[in-house]
Amino acid sequence: MSSPETPNKQPQTWEQAMLEKLLMQVYREQRKDRNAKWIRLFIWLFFLAIFVAILSSGGNSANTNANALMLAKKDNHTAVINLNGIIDSTNDNARKLLEGMENAYKNDKVKGIIIRADSPGGSPVISDTAFTEILRLKGQHKNIPVYVVAEDVCASGCYYIAAAADKIYANPSSMVGSIGVISGGFGATELIEKLGVERRLKTAGNNKGMGDPFSPETPEQNAIWQKMLDDIHQQFINAVKTGRGDKLKWQQNADVFSGRVYTGVEAKSVGLIDDFGSIYSVSRDVIKAEKMVDYTPKDDFATLLGKRFGTQIRQEVKESFTHRPW
Repeated sequence: MSSPETPNKQPQTWEQAMLEKLLMQVYREQRKDRNAKWIRLFIWLFFLAIFVAILSSGGNSANTNANALMLAKKDNHTAVINLNGIIDSTNDNARKLLEGMENAYKNDKVKGIIIRADSPGGSPVISDTAFTEILRLKGQHKNIPVYVVAEDVCASGCYYIAAAADKIYANPSSMVGSIGVISGGFGATELIEKLGVERRLKTAGNNKGMGDPFSPETPEQNAIWQKMLDDIHQQFINAVKTGRGDKLKWQQNADVFSGRVYTGVEAKSVGLIDDFGSIYSVSRDVIKAEKMVDYTPKDDFATLLGKRFGTQIRQEVKESFTHRPW
């Protein structure tokens, strides 16, 4: 029995040869590109390790600038503490603010404290905590005035905190106020029905799934949400009335507690601020201590690293594991 014949190998055409060369070249370029990404990633990690070593040998970056505080022990000065960004646990605004105030109170050369505010607001819980603690600290140190200077924005939760100050200053063009509470979401029940999607949500408790965007909202649940917002709003109003006292002309201006924002000029007319000023004019003309020292606690290394380098590292890692089609 004879073995089957092996078919003869057909010679490559010039088109096939060219295609094979092209594919090989693309493969080599892809390998080089992936290797380059890994090299860049390792370089980043190498320099970060050096940066960690330098900072570790240089002391704790979470503390207020030590050199500035040493100089501040010699001369009378104004303590400045920044209140910036969204008020939430990620930015840790309340802790930094209160820690900065406590450090300022320890220095007998501090003649006044300025909270330099530039924030659209945020968490009502964190804002109320800061408000209450500022009142407590002021009660313990009645000889040191606390002023808020609003820069671009001091609204909502930021104004909640500001109301605890002895006086509030702002620029005529600052945005101030927004004494209100907001909660937002969306409903997509009709959308998933059109797409033919069935929502399967299992709960124990009639209102456990309240707020789920893919489930219809009942009138009872809507009433619950509104009651919660009204309670928080009233707490906000009470705090502002406590802090501002008779300065606030809310009885003549019904929309003060409506959640609207005022310019600095408007805010002064309704008693939301006391006067116009900057950190420079307030320290110089009101506190009478022109020299200013920043008492804002600095981010620790881990936080600083996450903010400055985290995005770049994540991008490098993502690209290193991403295979793009040629």
